Amino acid sequence: MLNDIQLQVRDMARQFADDVIRPMAAELDQEERFPAELYREMAGLGLFGIGVPESMGGPGFDTLTYAVVMEELSRGYASVADQCGLVELIATLLVRHGTSTQQARWLAGVMSTEIKVAYCITEPEAGTDVSNIRTTAERDGAGWVLNGGKIWIHNAPVADIGFVLARTDKAAGNRGMSIFIVDLHASGVTRGPKEHKMGQRASQVGALDFADVRLPAEALLGQENRGFHMMMSALDKGRVGIGALAVGIAQAGLEAAVDYAGQRKQFGQVISEFQGVQWLLADMAKDISAARLLVRDAAMKIDAGVPATMACSMAKCFAGDTAVQRTADAVQVFGGSGYIRGFEVERLYRDAKICQIYEGTNQIQRMIIARELMKNGAQT
Repeated sequence: MLNDIQLQVRDMARQFADDVIRPMAAELDQEERFPAELYREMAGLGLFGIGVPESMGGPGFDTLTYAVVMEELSRGYASVADQCGLVELIATLLVRHGTSTQQARWLAGVMSTEIKVAYCITEPEAGTDVSNIRTTAERDGAGWVLNGGKIWIHNAPVADIGFVLARTDKAAGNRGMSIFIVDLHASGVTRGPKEHKMGQRASQVGALDFADVRLPAEALLGQENRGFHMMMSALDKGRVGIGALAVGIAQAGLEAAVDYAGQRKQFGQVISEFQGVQWLLADMAKDISAARLLVRDAAMKIDAGVPATMACSMAKCFAGDTAVQRTADAVQVFGGSGYIRGFEVERLYRDAKICQIYEGTNQIQRMIIARELMKNGAQT
């Protein structure tokens, strides 16, 4: 399924995950630390902005290659893969909708991680229901004035710029939102404390408040009042990325469970000889393989330019559920040890849960799948 170049990229990402990321994962999880030095090293390998065209300074890889990289990085530590996904989302928006001036100013720095980014959508009354955002941007001469607040924003404690979704026409619903590139060091921007999360603890999350933040005209990304549609256009690729990340978590759990089952002895034999354990391992392997194929199928649909929304929702939903269920099985194989902090499977179980929540909850994914079925029929 993968061509020679994709296999080479996969092997490079896999080796980096095994040699560099995985040995740091427990420390990063414990300290909840943003590993800037690790991200600079990854940028040097071309692991950020994977889909950015070569003409704009990127590797120019397709969505399938992006999915492969996300899975391998997540095998090492999902928080690290999550940063890759965030940069890919921001870079995709800049490539698709940015002006040449915006691309020249921001794109290289984002891919090198010299400029740290945040994607600022979620609000207290607008999580899954993005249409209910209350942050506003009002015209002020040639520029804008931004007011409002965001919560649970990835990279908020450390980011230099934020891509902020704000309402620019209060009466127009989804058709009245725009995206702005906001300097998060500017006057009027306040950061809340870093949140302490259940899993993926090295990815920084926090709140941002905007009080009369003045923005120049060139802060507007793309067309005014098209922000919601621009955001939605990036979701298919984003869901492929989260699906691949979930597969990587589950794969790491399977590898740990297989190794442990072949070594741990009870009643005079290794536990891999017990049918109950064998069935756990078998179910883990088959579901992870199915999730991987769903993710790659969705990625290939995007690359082929065919409708991919249902495939992307199926991939994200199934892979997220698989990660949670099958890392729970990995904990079960480890028994009491799996419940103890310091064992990898305990962290993987915590890291998996968010995959059912972010980039659209799995309940929303099921609604999208059903809607697509009713609109287009049952042929997939």
